[in-house]
Amino acid sequence: MKDSKSLLYQILNIVGFVLTIIVNSLANIIPLGGRNTGEISDLYSNLFTPAAYVFSIWGVIYILLGIFTVYQALPRNREKEFLGKITYLFLLISVANISWIFAWHYGQIYISLVVMIILLIALILTYIRLDEGKSKASTTEKLAVNLPFSVYFGWITVATVANVTAVLVAANWNRFGLTEEFWTFLILIVVVIITSLVILTKKDLPYGLVIVWATGGIIYKNLANQFLVATGIISIIFILIVYTLRVVIDNKSE
Repeated sequence: MKDSKSLLYQILNIVGFVLTIIVNSLANIIPLGGRNTGEISDLYSNLFTPAAYVFSIWGVIYILLGIFTVYQALPRNREKEFLGKITYLFLLISVANISWIFAWHYGQIYISLVVMIILLIALILTYIRLDEGKSKASTTEKLAVNLPFSVYFGWITVATVANVTAVLVAANWNRFGLTEEFWTFLILIVVVIITSLVILTKKDLPYGLVIVWATGGIIYKNLANQFLVATGIISIIFILIVYTLRVVIDNKSE
């Protein structure tokens, strides 16, 4: 990769990260549209959206992305393979994140879903590209590059489902006459299946733990609902069993 091009990637990644932090901070300090992000979420209340404390994971995500941004900007990493794999994807991720904030805070719920899907796709592409050379990466690179995107991808998986649910609430969808409780059950099953596939194919514990964290928040928010509490607990246990099986299978094959 040419030095000038890799330098451009480094600069754009820094710009993308800084703008993301600024916009997300101002969104809740000002706040944009007169409400903070959580207050808008409450307007589309549903059983899938986890308890408020769960959203503190954004702090973890931004710390990890900050570590990635600093690490990728180091001169010695300018010719590293991961920069050539990410290319402009992190900038796209940053732009999508910022665009979602504006759409969400100004009541453009349908546009927010479109932007969220773009963000998810960009993260999936980044995740796939980085995983191709993961076995060759150093421990430092795995922690500074792969880990941030695993956690981010895990959370946006949950956020996309929550965004879809919010859109359905906004549209006054009748759920084909079925209860909200049942649809939340189905959604959790879908999330567990997706998580299991990621764990089985990538053995990605951080991704799985993000889903466990979010599911725990759903349980906590719906403690009065025994059915959803049981579903959430079973989902967490299942995810942990799948990861354990993957580890056991790997150990036996070595």
